Amino acid sequence: MHPSPNALDQARMSYENHLATCRQCAADGLQCAVAKLLRREYNNQNRASLRGLADAPAAQAR
Repeated sequence: MHPSPNALDQARMSYENHLATCRQCAADGLQCAVAKLLRREYNNQNRASLRGLADAPAAQAR
């Protein structure tokens, strides 16, 4: 099952919202552990959606 575009957008928005509101991320200029986790989730969703796009032409060729 491939993630929906909504899941990808939600993961991106969660990550960006966290960076904008987290005092630790803003103070240090470095990402905190939560930001890293949210970024990893976004990356996983993005990879899954790209795999879904790459698989689509192969499935249509069959």
